[in-house]
Amino acid sequence: MIVDAHHHLWDLSVRDQDWITDPPMGVIRRSFLEPDFVAAAPEVSASVLVQTVCVPEETPEFLAVAASSDVVGAVVGWVDLTSAGVGDALAALVDSPDGSWLRGIRHQVQGEPDPEWLCREDVWHGLAAVGSAGLVYELLTLPHQMPAARRTVAALPQVEFVVDHCSKPAVGSDPGEWAELIRSLAAHENVTCKLSGLVTEADWKSWSVADLRPYFEVVLDAFGPERLMFGSDWPVCLLAASYEEWLGAAQELVSELSAGEQDAIFAGTARRVYGL
Repeated sequence: MIVDAHHHLWDLSVRDQDWITDPPMGVIRRSFLEPDFVAAAPEVSASVLVQTVCVPEETPEFLAVAASSDVVGAVVGWVDLTSAGVGDALAALVDSPDGSWLRGIRHQVQGEPDPEWLCREDVWHGLAAVGSAGLVYELLTLPHQMPAARRTVAALPQVEFVVDHCSKPAVGSDPGEWAELIRSLAAHENVTCKLSGLVTEADWKSWSVADLRPYFEVVLDAFGPERLMFGSDWPVCLLAASYEEWLGAAQELVSELSAGEQDAIFAGTARRVYGL
């Protein structure tokens, strides 16, 4: 039974997603709702629904989805980490009627122009509040932002961090510098990593499992199966692969591991991190 540790939903009749307006994004410029996910991923027994836009209204909407879903078992939402009222905002979400499904917080750090954004004093204050609320924080970073992420996880050992999409290596390029940075993150026991998002960092039309393998081998060596978890990044993955194609690629990547190690990546790690 597979746990999908990373997928999205959005309803364009409720809110636009301005990051999918460019023509190359046309294949995902439509609404994707919970029944669509269930139909696309019949192998999945539980999932983690992850925020898509930095607006406070989305998180309560996602919590309501989780409350009514047989599959969505956890939500990673959003709050303004830089706000002086971040603790109150987190408490309001956790104490809301559907707040028991909130397990984490994320911000689109990848879109911040300052590569040191994560190291701001107000951001560290917000991250500490996330940890105090019993939630994980997901690092959506690009490789050039990883040094700031490394300093942040070292400075806040009481916070549990999850690296989204292996921090988006440029698949097809020399993984050397990225590999060194990902290993430096993995050296901190309060960090886990999602095996997700690799197909959309590769050539969308011609990627192969062989293209992805060097990056998988780095995160496997760095984190081990017990701190690595499968995520589909559906429907974003549709830019490069169907759900079944990415799942099949991930299964091929782990095929030489033991049954217990494969179970950790496809279920156990996510169940532990998100309390599923």
